[in-house]
Amino acid sequence: MDKQENQSNSKVKLLIIIILLGILITISQYFPIKEILQNSLAWVKRLGTLAPIIFIIIYNLATIFLIPGSILTLGGGFLFGVFWGSVYVFIAATIGATLAFIIGRYLTRDWVYKQIEKRPKFKAIDQAVAKEGWKIVFLTRLSPIFPFNLLNYAFGITQVSLRDYILGSVGMIPGTIMYVYIGSLAGSIATIGTSKQPINSTLEWTIRSVGFLATVAVTIYVTHIAKKALDDKVG
Repeated sequence: MDKQENQSNSKVKLLIIIILLGILITISQYFPIKEILQNSLAWVKRLGTLAPIIFIIIYNLATIFLIPGSILTLGGGFLFGVFWGSVYVFIAATIGATLAFIIGRYLTRDWVYKQIEKRPKFKAIDQAVAKEGWKIVFLTRLSPIFPFNLLNYAFGITQVSLRDYILGSVGMIPGTIMYVYIGSLAGSIATIGTSKQPINSTLEWTIRSVGFLATVAVTIYVTHIAKKALDDKVG
């Protein structure tokens, strides 16, 4: 009976994933995302003291539904300035990422775990990566190579703990400040995310350089961890 219930739960979760993917594909193809986000920012601007709360909620929803958050991050700088914009965006991104992580873990972890159990080498790597969880999350957050929204769900299927995942999220801070600052330079919401968006080339290249180094570091680090885990497994 328990086995049948587990199989039934797995099918329900798979169906939920398929429905969500269908919704996301439909949204990306048939809805003007950039325009919707810009209109949302214009609406938030008129909300007064409620603006930060609604902004955070919108950011959370965008993160969960895999909608790129760059326009919202830039918009945070335009609406709230560099300091408060950075604070609100970091809070919003952390909450949204955590929710996506939990959803990813709830919907997929059981199935992934069963597959890993069949492959001892993968299981050893998964466990080894989990031990260094916060460091890996931190480095991937610094790197612009790893897509933010997809990474939230990807970490959900690993054994990285929720505590380490949240702790590693501080790696988002440099990139957050950069985009918020650039957004604060915008003359209007309409220019956010367009070629008319002012930029600070020095700051942008500095952050990108840090991101490149983080990409190299996390690649070498994870490779080392995986190799060590496999060596220990063989030994």
